[in-house]
Amino acid sequence: MKKKINIFPSLALLCGLFLATALSAQQYPDGLIDKTVAVVGNEMITISQIEQEVQMMRAQGLSSDRNVRCELLEQMLVTKLFLMQSRIDSLKVNQDMVESELSNRIAQVKTSLGGEKEVEEYFGKSLYKIRQEWRKNIEEQSLTQQMQGKVAQAVDEITPIDVKQMLDTTQVADLPVVPVKYKLSQICIYPDREAANMACKERLLALRERIIAGESFSMLARLYSKDPGSARKGGELGMASKSIFWPVFSDAAMSLKPGIVSQIVETPDGFHIIQVIEKKGDMFNARHILLKPEYTSEDREKAFKTLDSLKTEIENGAVTFSLAAKFYSQDPSTRTNGGQMCDPQTGSAYFEIDRLKPQDYEAIRYLNEGDVSKPVESLDNEGRSGNTVYKIVRLDKAIPAHPASYENDYDLLANMAKQKKSMQAINDFINGKIVSTHIIIDPIFKDCPFEREAFLAKIRP
Repeated sequence: MKKKINIFPSLALLCGLFLATALSAQQYPDGLIDKTVAVVGNEMITISQIEQEVQMMRAQGLSSDRNVRCELLEQMLVTKLFLMQSRIDSLKVNQDMVESELSNRIAQVKTSLGGEKEVEEYFGKSLYKIRQEWRKNIEEQSLTQQMQGKVAQAVDEITPIDVKQMLDTTQVADLPVVPVKYKLSQICIYPDREAANMACKERLLALRERIIAGESFSMLARLYSKDPGSARKGGELGMASKSIFWPVFSDAAMSLKPGIVSQIVETPDGFHIIQVIEKKGDMFNARHILLKPEYTSEDREKAFKTLDSLKTEIENGAVTFSLAAKFYSQDPSTRTNGGQMCDPQTGSAYFEIDRLKPQDYEAIRYLNEGDVSKPVESLDNEGRSGNTVYKIVRLDKAIPAHPASYENDYDLLANMAKQKKSMQAINDFINGKIVSTHIIIDPIFKDCPFEREAFLAKIRP
């Protein structure tokens, strides 16, 4: 069952999530009670905030060596410098974004810990208080990121002279390697999706009738569900926030009484029947059986026969590939431009290997430029198994892997030069602010190997 977001957030997200959450008074290493360990202007950093970060790293199974607290403190010091400047520049927080991010994070932690009560027990405070603290943290994150972006974007526009200067001062071995790229065209034929969807629904209705007649939902899920993550658990998804599933799936589940089996629910993953086990506020635990449309051998044979004929006519010169695509291809995104494909995410006419569907790459990997592949079974741009498509593919052009060059990869090198300038601007900003800002660091961090040595001068004697 594909969910809209990961249940377990990344370390970076967790670090941001728990940064502003204060711990109740307790003992810390070396017998210290929670206290302020750094001041940046009028901003403070406490030892509890650092220990929260260490705690969350360990919870994620990440190692924390003896220098991790030093690294975390340095990150926090830098963040505070940007935060202070964002307030001086009167940057505004996007409250809609903050509320959306806060809701997502609350949903994630509730799913991870098992519910609202479990969250409150884990943090030792009410969910209302947690929301207040996390909202403030997300607002500060938003301001910090905006300020970093403002500093980075303030650099001058990159000129060809800048790119040439960068190339002159960069060893060839240090230049980015541009991977092999392919320019492709395709002619697609779709199977009878309506008939396949109907057959899928009929199979699911038959399973629903068997469950209502007394058969075990869990047993049938293990036997027939196409969701490998939940099938081995009898279709059970576990207690989770409704916001992490497709809305139509969540709405159907939340409307059910425990034990009742839903009607068929369609999501981008396929077709489901759902049985709710338990509901708790905006969370639920449910079983489901997922089935996906399957296509017949007749669909494949009919499409392959047509594509084989088109391939022969193209190779014999009876029709151009572009004209055949316009008349016979059923893919609306490529048919109008003669079958030429483009990366749906980048918009580029060239595909890197890891951006190609495996089936498409297998079709063209041994072709020469201008060759047309045999008919293959692939997926459409959504990449879902229910969206099978049959196609022939022409390799229009292949650019071998090579070190980036001014002549062939100017845009890539210009972006590289821009990034280099932006990073230098950010570093200059940080170094300047360290010198000009009132910063005090507790002497317990005097042995820290800070990357920015200027922080060492701020340690209180």
